[in-house]
Amino acid sequence: MPASTATTPVVLTAKALLLDMDGTIVNSDAVVERCWRDWAVSHGLDPQEALKVVHGRQGYATMAVLLPDRPMEVNHAENAVMLARETADTDGVVPVAGALAFMAALDGLPHALVTSADAALAEARMTAAALPMPKVRVTAESVAASKPDPEGFLKGAAALGVDPADCIVFEDSAAGISAGQAAGMRVIGVGPRAAAHAPTVHVPDLTTLNVTTTPDGTIEITLRGA
Repeated sequence: MPASTATTPVVLTAKALLLDMDGTIVNSDAVVERCWRDWAVSHGLDPQEALKVVHGRQGYATMAVLLPDRPMEVNHAENAVMLARETADTDGVVPVAGALAFMAALDGLPHALVTSADAALAEARMTAAALPMPKVRVTAESVAASKPDPEGFLKGAAALGVDPADCIVFEDSAAGISAGQAAGMRVIGVGPRAAAHAPTVHVPDLTTLNVTTTPDGTIEITLRGA
């Protein structure tokens, strides 16, 4: 069921925010599509079909979906090669619209990066997009299971010392939205991919929201009509 895009101001409150990276605060679609198109073609797969499932998951998990009969150790080995290529290629990596102001507004507030990228790729893309790296981050090395498993978001909440129900997730992909929901969190879906996957609310980008705090430290997110 498609999510409703906010058409009148909506205010959500939280004690902490958990941020996906790719497609949510960093637009890395150009590099992702280059790398995964090449991979799909090299394995005799339709690149367009492959691109429907790559977003939000760790690479080995995407490979397992696309080549379900292949040994997982082969997926992990090829994922290591893919991560190295993606880390070296930052051409076209830019911030999502509104991300610079959004991240500036989070300075000093409880928030964490929860990404399917490994630490090196996260650092490369956040740097390329000129975005500050959150002090708390959950990367591929931190979890045993990829999104849509909720492990990453639950670890992010635990690292911040906040109950999952008091967290809001920012996500763009089906896998990420499912992971946030499975963690018992509200989800703000960002960008065109998110709209069809029933987040709590959907915004086209990060220009349509404001972040403020109340005297008791509660984070208020006001989503303006989009």
